[in-house]
Order: sequence, then structure tokens, then C-alpha cells
Amino acid sequence: MAESVAVPADEEREPAGFAFEDRPRLLEGFRAYGLIMAMWVRSTMAYRASFAMTLFGDLAVTAFDFVTILLMFTHVDALGGYSLPEIALLYGLSATAFGVCDLLLGSMDRVGGRVRDGTLDTLLVRPVPVLAQVAADRFALRRLGRITQGLLVLGYAVACLDIAWTPLKVLMLPMTVIGGAAIFGAVFIAGAAFQFVAQDASEVQNSFTYGGTTLLQYPPTVFAKDLVRGVTFVVPLAFASWLPALYVLGREYPVDLPRWVAFLSPLVAAGCCGLAGLAWRAGLRSYRSTGS
Repeated sequence: MAESVAVPADEEREPAGFAFEDRPRLLEGFRAYGLIMAMWVRSTMAYRASFAMTLFGDLAVTAFDFVTILLMFTHVDALGGYSLPEIALLYGLSATAFGVCDLLLGSMDRVGGRVRDGTLDTLLVRPVPVLAQVAADRFALRRLGRITQGLLVLGYAVACLDIAWTPLKVLMLPMTVIGGAAIFGAVFIAGAAFQFVAQDASEVQNSFTYGGTTLLQYPPTVFAKDLVRGVTFVVPLAFASWLPALYVLGREYPVDLPRWVAFLSPLVAAGCCGLAGLAWRAGLRSYRSTGS
């Protein structure tokens, strides 16, 4: 009989699939997110006609936000001292940045529901980071409609505005979209972490995410200075649209800040993501199973 040979523990390998033990934790999360996302995309594309209709529907629904602004300008020439193309720039940057975040992390507001019904327990027993599973759950490709609509408005603004473009101003547009998406993502994750404590807090989270992007679509001059300070220094959503956009437009910010602050969007986004990650870990560690 053939002798059995013991396999050293450090040579054992997990089965194919979610075999993450040899990878850094961050790479585990990205790979898990990609696999789950791909599963939902394949499911969506199995019904292409349905996907096309929902994509168009999402595009049409989000377009009504800008239609509202257009209706305002049928009665006024400026809103808060800003022309229609200038507000279109604010709108386009905010909507595109939020659209990217909503596409990637739009399922984070379901954490409270999972805590209440106990389905979060099933995510904890899988060898995959919980954050990746929650973020990629029910990945909705139809949310590309929001991004498309934001890009169309942004293109309209760039075409209509008479701006002396410089390399820094050109670079500012993609930097704002990426940084803004990261800032909104941090708010999504922090809000999801809060739902471990207050299980019915999805609407509170939405007030900062969906409500925040609506706020940024209008010029800061129409809001009270205390509110402008709040979204600059407390929840720094201003770095997702207002500050970079006003630099491109050559306008002064209502709160007395130097112009170079507009370039801090990536650093602010990195800081927000770090704090949101700590909040998520604290919330997850505080979670106690429903026992059901």
C-alpha cells in the first residue's frame, strides 16, 4: 500500500473560487467585488431588452433634475448670480461623481435591512470581506444612466462656457469626478456603518448622499453661509463639486478660502475614505448576530 504523505500546513491550499488566503486583504476585497459584480452583470445582460428599457428609464428619471433647473431659467436670467451654463458645470460634476459612486456602492444602504432580518450573518461566514459583498450585492448596471446624464450636462456646460482653459483647469474636471466619487463613497460607507447602531437609518444616510448631490447641483451663493461651512468643514461634500468648479469658473468661494484649496479634493477624499473604513470596522465589530 502507498504510504500517506502529510501535507505541511503552509502548503495547504483552499479550493478554487474564493481562495484568498495568500493575498493582501485589500486585494481580496477587490477580487471578491469583481466576481460578485460580474455575476450580477451576467444576470442583467441575460435580458438585454429589459436592461435597455431600465437604463433608458433611469436616464429619463434623473434628467428631470436638470429639466427643473431649465424651467427655472425660463423665468430668471441668473440663479444666485450664476448663469445656466455655470450651474450646468456644477450639476454635471456633482451628478457624474455621484453616479459613479452610486453604481459602485449603491447597495450600501441595505445594511440596516440585513441587520434587522439577520441575512448579514450569511455574509460573515463566507471567506470574503463583508464590505465587498455588501457593496457588490445587486449591482445595478442600469445606474449607468445617471452617469450618462451627468456627462451630457457636463459636456453642454464645457461647450457653452467661455473659459480660458489651462492644463490645470482641464485636469481639474476628471480629478473632481474621481475625488467626488470617493467622497460620496466614504459617506455611503460611514452611513452603512451607522446602520449597525441605528438599524432604520437608511434615510439618514440618503439625506447625505442623494441629498448631498442635489445640494451641490446649485450654486453655494443660494444657501446660508452656515450650511456652506458645514459641507466644507464638517461633511466635506464641497470638495466633490463646489470648490473645484469655482476654480474652473474663476469665481470666489462664499467662505474665505485660498484658491489652491480646490486642489485638495484627492487628499480630502483619501482622508474621508480612511475615516469611513475605521467606522465600518467599528460598526462590524459591534454587530451581534440575531441568533435566528
